[in-house]
Amino acid sequence: MQKIRWGIIGVGDVCEIKSGPGFYKAPDSELIAVMRRNGDKAQDYAKRHNVPHWYDNVEALLANPDINAVYIATPPAQHKDYAIAAMKAGKDVYIEKPVTLNAAECDDIIAVEKSTGRKVVAAHYRRHVPCFMKMHELIRNGAIGEPLLVQLDMLQPAASKIITTTNDNWRVNPALSGGGLFHDLSPHQLDLMLYWFGAIEQASGFGFNQRKFNNADDAVHGWAKFDSGILLQGRWHFAVGQEQTRDLCEIIGTKGKLTINFFGQQVIRLTNTDGDEEIIIPNPQHIQQPMIEQVNNYFRGERNNPCSISEAKAVMQLIDCFSHPL
Repeated sequence: MQKIRWGIIGVGDVCEIKSGPGFYKAPDSELIAVMRRNGDKAQDYAKRHNVPHWYDNVEALLANPDINAVYIATPPAQHKDYAIAAMKAGKDVYIEKPVTLNAAECDDIIAVEKSTGRKVVAAHYRRHVPCFMKMHELIRNGAIGEPLLVQLDMLQPAASKIITTTNDNWRVNPALSGGGLFHDLSPHQLDLMLYWFGAIEQASGFGFNQRKFNNADDAVHGWAKFDSGILLQGRWHFAVGQEQTRDLCEIIGTKGKLTINFFGQQVIRLTNTDGDEEIIIPNPQHIQQPMIEQVNNYFRGERNNPCSISEAKAVMQLIDCFSHPL
């Protein structure tokens, strides 16, 4: 079996626990190089994680012939260009979410994917986190009958504990992130909605900067109808009072209701004619490792794509629609 030999572009905070160790702990997978523009930090990461090579520029990493796959973990503004450069250098690619600044940029990645024959996966890793897999299983097996309505609520104070902060605070710089915290967090939610319920028939929404703590929109509302007839409503706000904090997905069906939170330790609550049930499945130590293992299998030709760029484009189209300016 071919060993997948990884290089990471943008080895920042997300790579410390959530993703980075998964590349060297997954079977037949090896992390052999990391890159960050701050060479001292790249070197420090390499030393602490026993990675043999580190770089302070992308070109040097892509020139390493031992690397056959690249994980792109930079801010979204750089995703498209780095993905295209990696494919042209003969590497398969795994891209963090959101995969691009907007849906249109996905088309450029898809075109090069086709012309080079390389493989590209979007890091919508919650698809393979056990608690969300259990949620999907309950929906498929009819635990709440036929799903009818979905309500997403993500309400956070400006100083939320679930939001990673950096010195440059790029997540609220639309030029780097594509928007604001909605663009950073909603892909986790919207990808699962599309994965669980299928394609969207109609959608609308708006975003605006209500409290003006920074240059990004802090409020987004969206509505959608799936081809199946299921209706979705979502509210995102990143400047509410602390006491109004809320992270909840509620799915109402013909025979019951399911709820789950997206961040922290997930708790599934099922209510149907059999009564009430609470399900807690601990998350993996490295939450992306199950997805990384599926990506490795795809790169080796052992399974289909666990999350294609076309699927990620559908998420970006919904993000673009929901965050449309008033």
